Amino acid sequence: MGIKKKTTKNPPVLSHEFVIQNHADIVSCFAMVFLLGLMFEVTSKAAVLFITVQYNVTISSNEGPEETAVNHFHHGIKDLATVFFYMLVAIILHAIIQEYVLDKINRKMHFSKTKHSKFNESGQLGVFYLFSFGWGTSILLNEHFLSNPVNLWEGYPHLLMPFQMKFFYICQLGYWLHALPELYFQKTKKEDIPRQLVYISLYLVHIAGAYVLNMNRLGLVLLVLHYSVELVFHISRLVYFSNESRQTGFTVWAVLFVLGRLLTLSLSVLTVGFGLATSEQQGFDMAAGNFNVLLVRITVLAAICLTQAFMMWKFINFQLRRWRELGQAQTLKKKQAPAKSKAKKEKTNGVNGVTSNGADSPRVKKEKSS
Repeated sequence: MGIKKKTTKNPPVLSHEFVIQNHADIVSCFAMVFLLGLMFEVTSKAAVLFITVQYNVTISSNEGPEETAVNHFHHGIKDLATVFFYMLVAIILHAIIQEYVLDKINRKMHFSKTKHSKFNESGQLGVFYLFSFGWGTSILLNEHFLSNPVNLWEGYPHLLMPFQMKFFYICQLGYWLHALPELYFQKTKKEDIPRQLVYISLYLVHIAGAYVLNMNRLGLVLLVLHYSVELVFHISRLVYFSNESRQTGFTVWAVLFVLGRLLTLSLSVLTVGFGLATSEQQGFDMAAGNFNVLLVRITVLAAICLTQAFMMWKFINFQLRRWRELGQAQTLKKKQAPAKSKAKKEKTNGVNGVTSNGADSPRVKKEKSS
């Protein structure tokens, strides 16, 4: 009989497996349609809605010797098209990082299935948090929000944004929206989907809320603060996967996590509870983008406080579980140590011709009788 050759059959076109294997190429084709639309006059106006940042407002500035024009932007319904396009870009970048970086490391490290999924998650989020933290920090420094915290509420509503700030929010919304189809593309386990949906929804609600309610300055500061803490956690987890004895990073993250929650609550209460409450611009005016009324302020503070409480509850449960596992591991080591020493002692006595009860071993008795 002839030996049958192994054949790798390609999955049927448009089947689930086909879409999962080739989702990056499919999404790239969709993105190319919008880019090609810029080349033709008939479709260029529609393509611009998806690719470029909308709602440009030019303001004249007389700070220098000459009058200069400064471009600012505000939000609107057309931003949904731009967010959709950059969601496609995020899917493509996700696939590139996965295939050319994380998969290669996984093949070298030979992780288990559990560590494999956690390593991929930390690898993807670590890159995103690092990029977003650096980008957000540069905006804060350029706009002098850190040097003068009064700017967080002074002049509200902050309807107009510089290009970098608006593009930052567009990319943030696009990234967290892309995480929803990634649950399908990455074949996420059913038991992990509720947890993923909860934290994706929290990101989307808070980012979109800060963007729509014109609290973009406070939202930017809180995002940078949160991303810095999350970045430390995922770097610590990646280091732990490379060497399980390196757990110092988790201790540093635990301290920063608690400090991050305290700073988040302090800045939120200071800005919303005191700054906006004493602002001259009081009232509800959707056309002017003013949402500075008591009901909105209470809703915003309640959402932030409840989210921080939820995160602290998850953090405490994580730490308790970790300490319990460390305690069980130490107890197991203590139980194994006496058993090993006893076995070693019995082996030594057997070699010397003495049994565990002090009597001569059978070998010694045979030698004495002879």
